[in-house]
Amino acid sequence: MKAEPRRRSAAGTSPKGERAKGGSQLPGQAPVPTVEAQRADEAAERAQPQPEEPETDLTGAVLNAVQPLVQPLVQPLVRPKRRPWIPRVAGLVCYLLGLLDIVYALFPAFRKTGPIKSASAHEVSHFVPGLEINPYGVAASLIIGVLLVLLAHGLRRRKHRAWLGVVGLLGLTVLGHVIAFAGHFIPRATGNGVILPTVLLVLLIVYRNEFYALSDPRSRWRAIWTFFCLLVVDLALGLLIVSVRPEEIVIGASVYDRVEQVLLGLVGVSGPMQFEADRYGDYVYFSLIGLSLLTLLITLYLFMRPAVPDALLTPAQETEVRGLLAKHGKRDSLGYFALRRDKAVLFSPSNKACIAYRVVAGVMLASGDPVGDPEAWPGAIKAFCDRADKYAWIPAVMGCSELGGEIWCREAGMDALELGDEAVVEVADFTLEGRAMRNVRQMVNKIERKGYVCETRRLREIPEAEIVAIRRLANDGRSTETERGFSMALGRFGDPSDGDCVVVTARHEGEIRAVLNFVPWGTDGLSLDLMRRDRTADPGLNELMIVAALREAGRLGVDRISLNFAVFRSALERGERIGAGPVLRRWRGLLVFLSRWFQIESLYRFNVKFRPIWEPRFVVFRQTRDLPRIALAALEAEAFLVLPSLLRRGGGRAAEGSELSAARTEG
Repeated sequence: MKAEPRRRSAAGTSPKGERAKGGSQLPGQAPVPTVEAQRADEAAERAQPQPEEPETDLTGAVLNAVQPLVQPLVQPLVRPKRRPWIPRVAGLVCYLLGLLDIVYALFPAFRKTGPIKSASAHEVSHFVPGLEINPYGVAASLIIGVLLVLLAHGLRRRKHRAWLGVVGLLGLTVLGHVIAFAGHFIPRATGNGVILPTVLLVLLIVYRNEFYALSDPRSRWRAIWTFFCLLVVDLALGLLIVSVRPEEIVIGASVYDRVEQVLLGLVGVSGPMQFEADRYGDYVYFSLIGLSLLTLLITLYLFMRPAVPDALLTPAQETEVRGLLAKHGKRDSLGYFALRRDKAVLFSPSNKACIAYRVVAGVMLASGDPVGDPEAWPGAIKAFCDRADKYAWIPAVMGCSELGGEIWCREAGMDALELGDEAVVEVADFTLEGRAMRNVRQMVNKIERKGYVCETRRLREIPEAEIVAIRRLANDGRSTETERGFSMALGRFGDPSDGDCVVVTARHEGEIRAVLNFVPWGTDGLSLDLMRRDRTADPGLNELMIVAALREAGRLGVDRISLNFAVFRSALERGERIGAGPVLRRWRGLLVFLSRWFQIESLYRFNVKFRPIWEPRFVVFRQTRDLPRIALAALEAEAFLVLPSLLRRGGGRAAEGSELSAARTEG
C-alpha cells in the first residue's frame, strides 16, 4: 500500500510552511523532492500499519470449509424469519394423528392387521398402533393419542417442550414400525400407519427453530384444575372403551356397572363386568390403567414445578416508574395506572421508558402508552415484543393514544383499531351556565338542596380513620365481588405512596355517602380512578362530586380532568344521527344491547353531560385473528368476565413472579 503523499502548499512549502531544501521549481511546475525528502516519505510509509494478510495455512482453510457444516449444530437457538403457518399446520396434523390413535383404540372396525411371519413381530407390535390387535398395543395407542392431542395446542403456540414431546412420541412410533419391518411383518395399512407420522417428524426436525417458545410456569392450582379435567376425560374415554363392543359383555351391561368398572379400573381394581374374550378384558384393564397413570404423571409434574406468586411490582421498580412519571407523566392520563402492583414492568435499555403489562390467557396485555421519554419507547417496545416471542404470548395494547399507536405500529409491525374515546374536561372552559348544561345544573342544585356537601382534598390530608371508612364504603358500593379495572383503575385506595391523589367525598348529615378518587396526571391534571356511592344514596351524587372537583381544580393547580372511557363512542354518536346507514345502526343496536351488562351506553351518556374533549384510544394487535382472544383477555383483565377460581388461567401472571427481576435486567 502506498503512503499518501504529503500535501504541499501553493508556494511549494510543506504543511509546516518550510520550503523543501535543494528543490528546484519552474514556473507552473510542481516542486521536485530531494533524495532526503524521498527517504523520509519511504520511512513514513514503512511506519504505517500494514493490513493483515488473509490466512492461507492449512488450518485456516479447514476451518473455513468446516464452519458452514458445524455452525448449525453449535450456534444457539436463533429465530429466523417467522413462518406462522408451520406451527399451525404442525399443531393441526398432531391433533389429527392423536384423534386417529384414539379412534383406533376405541373402535375395532378401524384396526387393520396383517400376516405374522415371525414371533418377534408379536413381541414388538405393541409399540406400533395399527399393527396387531392385542391389549398392550391398543392401550398404547390410546395413551399416545391422548398425549398428542394434549401437546397439539402447545405445538401450535411454538412451545419447545411440546415440540420435544411430539418428536419423542413420533420417534417411538416410527421406530416401532422399523422394528416390525425387520421382523418380516408388513401391515396392510402401512401408509396410514407410518407415512404421516414420518413426514410430520421430518418436518418438525427440519423446522425445529420455529419452536423456540419457553413454557409458562404454572401454579399448583393449575395442577389441581388439570387433574380434574383429565379425570373427566378418563371417565368419558373409559365409558367408551367398555361400551363400543356390547357383544363382548357377559356380565354387567348396565350403566351403573360400566361406571363402576371404569372408576375401579382407574385405580387398578377389577370391576363387576366380565367379557367373553380374555383379550378384550385385558385391553380394557390396561387402557384404564394407562389413562390413570397418565393423569397421575401429568398432575405430579405440574404440582412439583415451583409455584411462583402472582406478578408484583417490586419497590425498586415502583420507585423508578414514579421517577419516570415525575418527568413525563403529563403525556398520558393512564400513566399513573402503571403503578398497579399486579402488573409486571419492562424497561428500555436506557431506562428512560417502561411498559406495564399483565399476561392473561396467553395474551401479553399492556395498557396505555409506555411511560417515559417517547424517544426511548422503541427500546421498551422491542423488549416487550421479545418477551412475548420468548413465551409465545400474543402481544396486545389496550387504550393507547394516537401517538402511542403510531409508534407501536411502526416499531413492532402491528395494527391498530379505534377502541373508543376518553373524556377530558378542560377546567378553564367548564361552566354550568347555558342550555347545554341545564341537566347537570338542575341535578346538582337538587342534590345540594337535600343537604349533601362535598369536600375535595389530597389523600395525604385525610385522617387514617376516615380513609378506613372510605375504603369500607368503596368495597360495599361495588356492584360485583371482584374489583374491576386494569387499564384505568389503580386497584387500591389509601396507600401512603399515593398521597398526591385527590379524593372527593360527599356527606349527608355527617356521614360519607359517596367518594371519587383521582390519580395524578402529571403536575396539572387528574385522571378518574374510583367512583363509588352508597346504594341507598340519592341519584346525582356522581355529578355533584365531579362538579365539586372542577370547582376546586384551580386551588389544586389542576388544569384538566380525565373522566371515564367511552367504548365505541363514535359509533354510538353517529349511529343515532339522521342519515346513519343500516350497518352503523345495527352496530349501535348491538352496543346498546351489550350495555345491559357492560355499561357501554350509560358511560357515554354520563360523560357527554360535561361536554368534554374526546381523545381517541386504540387497541393495538399483531394479527386480526387474534382479536377475539384479545377481547376475552381484556374482559378477564378488567374483571367483566370472571371465571371460577379453578378455571382462571393464572399461569401467565404466575410466570411473571419469577421473571420480575430478570425483566428489569434484560430491559
